[in-house]
Amino acid sequence: MDITFPFDSLGRAVKGWVSEMGAMSIFFVRAFLMIFRPKQFSKIIKQVYYIGAGSTNIVMLVALFTGMVMGLQLYHTLVKFGSQGVLGSALALSLIRELGPVLTAIMITARAGSSMTTEIGIQRITEQIDALSTMRIHPIRYLVSPRIAAAIISFPLLTAIFDIVGIVGGYVSAVVLLSLNSGTYFSGMRSSVELQDITGGFIKSVVFAIIVSTVCCFQGYFTHMRKDGHGAKGVGISTTAAVVLSCVLILIADYVITSLLL
Repeated sequence: MDITFPFDSLGRAVKGWVSEMGAMSIFFVRAFLMIFRPKQFSKIIKQVYYIGAGSTNIVMLVALFTGMVMGLQLYHTLVKFGSQGVLGSALALSLIRELGPVLTAIMITARAGSSMTTEIGIQRITEQIDALSTMRIHPIRYLVSPRIAAAIISFPLLTAIFDIVGIVGGYVSAVVLLSLNSGTYFSGMRSSVELQDITGGFIKSVVFAIIVSTVCCFQGYFTHMRKDGHGAKGVGISTTAAVVLSCVLILIADYVITSLLL
């Protein structure tokens, strides 16, 4: 048995992953630079409506129950130590620093990111992208750039909505249902949340927007080059790969940014 076989397979896997990350980085740079070309505004607004406004309901629903669950869990944990007065600050910091940007990005990936990959992938396998090139319309400028710009605009706005609704959900659990003093809930929040906490959450949301939009558009744009499936099957595989890879990169980026900001 060749003992180098496991290392050979690992090396090929790492090489392929690094190569794909590099290709996506170049893809993002090309698409980002084309955002500022003429006649992009209307397409960006259309994508903002789809990615941002279309995802508002699901983001608010998840935020509400996330805040309620956190309020419930934190109350029963902190009451054991007689520290229920810090519940508001603990909940707000958890939402603003971590849960808000991360869960918002994952929800948008599940709803809009998968749609981006599928839509662009179908356009690729039905040769609509080739038709754009034939008409001298740059496919990346037409299809990808507006989506990246819309994601960069939408993610921070939806993150802010998530934070606010999550805090309201925590209020419902802690104050309305568990009878914690409302003044205690909000006073701890005001004294502990600083501008750098809010800024850090928005920085994460912008980075997550770049990751999700780039990965999802890249997977759809190059779905015809997959070796593990072609046609409709290839689009399905690309969509699954886009969602999974986006979520993994969101968590990795969250750790890296948190370590830099703390």
